[in-house]
Amino acid sequence: MASTQALKGRIRSVSSTKQITKAMELVAASKMRRAQDATKASSPYTVAATSLLANLAGHVSVQTHPLFEQRTVKSRLFVVIASDKGLAGAFNSNIIRMYANELKADDTAGIANKTITIGRKAAQFVARIKDTEVVGSYQDTPDRPDGYELRAILDTAKDMFEAGEVDAVDVIYTDYVSSMTQQARITRLLPAGISHEPTASEVKDVLYEPSPEEVLDGIVYRLVGAQLFQALLDSRASEHSMRMMAMRNATDNASDLIEDLTLAMNKARQGAITQELSEISGGVEAMND
Repeated sequence: MASTQALKGRIRSVSSTKQITKAMELVAASKMRRAQDATKASSPYTVAATSLLANLAGHVSVQTHPLFEQRTVKSRLFVVIASDKGLAGAFNSNIIRMYANELKADDTAGIANKTITIGRKAAQFVARIKDTEVVGSYQDTPDRPDGYELRAILDTAKDMFEAGEVDAVDVIYTDYVSSMTQQARITRLLPAGISHEPTASEVKDVLYEPSPEEVLDGIVYRLVGAQLFQALLDSRASEHSMRMMAMRNATDNASDLIEDLTLAMNKARQGAITQELSEISGGVEAMND
């Protein structure tokens, strides 16, 4: 059994760790609430944008537009959204696992791929992979990316798709369902409108003024951007939520460990006292003899 002093030292160490994890839990909870409000506020617009893109894709008049053009996929671009920091439970490992599975599937099908990484953890993983071209890497992005950062990512994807360098653009992110449920997901951004199936009532004849090209050039870019923006918001809300839960579990585990160590220390102390009493009693008996 460990000595009383050694157990006291371990209790102090675990207590210090518990204070840190508790503070990190509170910080993550605060960030999660703000990120949660942001993703819920933009979700209705994104749902409407996705439905509208699917609606537009069903019209013959727009199928010749560059961003709606469906081609045989010989090369595709991944936009992988992870975090800059760890200690977020399975947040990063779920994204990396899905990304790795997609790479294996592409390798089996003979499909080339390129990658844009968002988050330091994604960049670190991709850097260790052979035969994968990184065309962009973004780190330390805020919970609500500004227009410049979003346009930089979106413009790269759009230009590569229009130039025929890639035949599809997929974003891998974590969908925020609730504070207790988050799910890694892959969604196709380009060609536009194929990530959602419209109902029969959604597809109607539409007249475009002044022309389909001018209307589509103006709105498709924004609608696809809304999908990417929502993926970023969902990922941030999921990250903070999973970090909060991970830190809460760590704090609870520290509390349990402190209780176990305290019990062991009390037993060690009781054993030492019992031994001292036995030695005293033995000494008294020896003197009486």
